[in-house]
Amino acid sequence: MDEDKKISRKQNIGYCIVALLLFAVLLFPLYWIFVTSLKTEQEIFQIPPTFWPHILNDASYKAQLQSGDFNMFRSFANSLIIAISSMLIAIVLAVPASYGIAKYNFKGKKAIILGFLVTQMLPVSVLLTPLFIMFKNMHLYNTFWSTILADATIGIPFSVLILKNYFASIPRELEEAAYIDGCNRFTAFIRVLIPIAKQGVIVCGIFSFLYAWGDLAYGMTFIIDQEKRPITAGIFNFMGQYGTKWSYLTAFAVVTIIPVALIFIFMQKYIISGMTSGAVKG
Repeated sequence: MDEDKKISRKQNIGYCIVALLLFAVLLFPLYWIFVTSLKTEQEIFQIPPTFWPHILNDASYKAQLQSGDFNMFRSFANSLIIAISSMLIAIVLAVPASYGIAKYNFKGKKAIILGFLVTQMLPVSVLLTPLFIMFKNMHLYNTFWSTILADATIGIPFSVLILKNYFASIPRELEEAAYIDGCNRFTAFIRVLIPIAKQGVIVCGIFSFLYAWGDLAYGMTFIIDQEKRPITAGIFNFMGQYGTKWSYLTAFAVVTIIPVALIFIFMQKYIISGMTSGAVKG
């Protein structure tokens, strides 16, 4: 018995060491981006490379606080407006759509589900031209709405496919009990079904936000005014015809990563439980 405990303890130590090594390998690119943002341009290309800057260079961060094309706060605010609006549209449309698909049988149901799956497989480059023509004719080109609606087309299919399983796993008896208590179909949906599927709604909201926050193609294509572009498109300000300002570019990338890191740190409980619950219920 003691021998078995010793073996399991050794195995646990070995697994911890392997996990730490994998963790270090996966985080090294993020560390290198941060260190590069604090180096001078000369030290960035120094051979052998330095793992910590000899001279701290904060000019790359100070440049983001100035007015002009490099202003970080404006680009950050633009990305927040686009990501939050896209997330809200995706949730408002996906929740009732997934409920209808899960609870009702109608002609073309399988075709609709297949359509949602196909839209997840289409590359962004295929959608750029038709969306560009559509937004141009609707006079939405070079506005926040063009990027918001384009990003919502990514979040809506994903949210429908995830939430469909949540609503399908909810027993019909709960809905019928709500009818007996005086609720109609709409109030039962709002007061009973949505709270039960709350974890799935939160997960879909998080992923819809992250899709929109990390989008580059739509922000670059549908918005041409620099002051309206999201923070991901702002990175291209530091890539010029005659060279790239790597310290500035990586500093902008560090700021871009911060909201994503905070979401995964503080919302990982909802992400893990939401994804697993949707997979095993029913």
